[in-house]
Amino acid sequence: MTQQGIRQFALPDVGEGLTEAEILSWAVQPGDEVKVNQVICEIETAKAVVELPSPFPGRVSELLVEAGTTVAVGTPIIAVDTGGADGAPPAPAAAASADSARPAEEKPEPVLVGYGVKSGATRRRSRRRTGPPALSRPAAPQRGTRTVVLAKPPVRKLAKDLGVDLHAVTPSGPNGIVTREDVRRHAAQAEPQPAPRAPEPAVSAPAPTAADRTAREERIPVRGVLKHMAAAMVDSAFTAPHVTEFLQVDVTRTVKAVRRLRERPEFADVKVSPLLLVARALLVAVRRHPRINASWDEANQEVVVRHYVNLGIAAATERGLVVPNIKDADRLPLPNLARALAELTEKARSGRTSPADLTGGTITITNIGVFGVDGGTPILNPGEAAILAVGQIRDMPWVHKGKLKIRKVATLSLSFDHRLVDGELGSKVLRDVGAVLENPKELVLAWG
Repeated sequence: MTQQGIRQFALPDVGEGLTEAEILSWAVQPGDEVKVNQVICEIETAKAVVELPSPFPGRVSELLVEAGTTVAVGTPIIAVDTGGADGAPPAPAAAASADSARPAEEKPEPVLVGYGVKSGATRRRSRRRTGPPALSRPAAPQRGTRTVVLAKPPVRKLAKDLGVDLHAVTPSGPNGIVTREDVRRHAAQAEPQPAPRAPEPAVSAPAPTAADRTAREERIPVRGVLKHMAAAMVDSAFTAPHVTEFLQVDVTRTVKAVRRLRERPEFADVKVSPLLLVARALLVAVRRHPRINASWDEANQEVVVRHYVNLGIAAATERGLVVPNIKDADRLPLPNLARALAELTEKARSGRTSPADLTGGTITITNIGVFGVDGGTPILNPGEAAILAVGQIRDMPWVHKGKLKIRKVATLSLSFDHRLVDGELGSKVLRDVGAVLENPKELVLAWG
């Protein structure tokens, strides 16, 4: 970063020691005027999608990283012409070049408004780029005697999959950019014609071409939320010894209680669903059995029992599974808990869950019933002792007051870490959750 004129903004650590992020999209382009705290781009970290604000005002000079590129924390991503710290004209290009040649660890990292940066020097680790740097000029640059072909990363990947040399492709895009259609057209023209052969007794299907194989498969890069989810689930599955217990529950009274709550003025501005009473039932069980709200400290060989509940709700999003949590859920009155659940769900679906919402959970609920599933064996959220899965509510024959009737029935599945939760404790917790859902009046009695 120069002292005056052109200033570079490096990718910050937006929380929890993240090391890299993908630039999803740019909200500004070269030549645009930006203000302090104006959103300049959207990034995807291992935990969430985050909007980055500009830490200083000025005119965008250059986008240093293309959308779709994954970069390390500390990597400059945008250059802004601030006009000099004292209103002087921008520093000459030579000064900027000299500054850019300085080792990355010597450059002070600008503070990201609203997030801050990690203390200490920022050291950029070497990594393979997933795409070329952003181009500030339409003309194709020269490298030695070989022209660098202009093409976006997805087009380069397609060319690689089809075995096409981009230098041999005739571009049709603006400013000489090679498009997907250019690559596919070249691949089709270069496809060798099969040599004639003698008739065979049986007719076989023609061998698929490279283009056919691409159309028959889809490859999804494992990064961002998906990468974090996969690593967390593998770590949990092979670190904590899982045990899962099941309980079928008559939730007819819970369904009726939900209908009554929807008519009360305290819930007029919020959606009330059976999940609200499931959450309250689990909080009742945690109050009765605090050990279920614990974690295993391997380094100190201790069981850490928390006397607060940050209730996690597993949410399926387009980018993968996330588990945001409601802080101090055990202290919230029922209407406030309903609003917190609604806000958490809406943020997760819209991709606005913050890193802070995804950390610090103590126990989790996953509602698999919304997918039409009765039950399952959920995997623990790392660092937690238990997770409760709630299946779909179905009409089923059930013995009620000595008579066979059709009742609303759901299956509860409780997975727990057998290092710190034995079968007796796990069974008591599951039994208490079921008892509250069978008789919601228990909520009033248990909560006082």
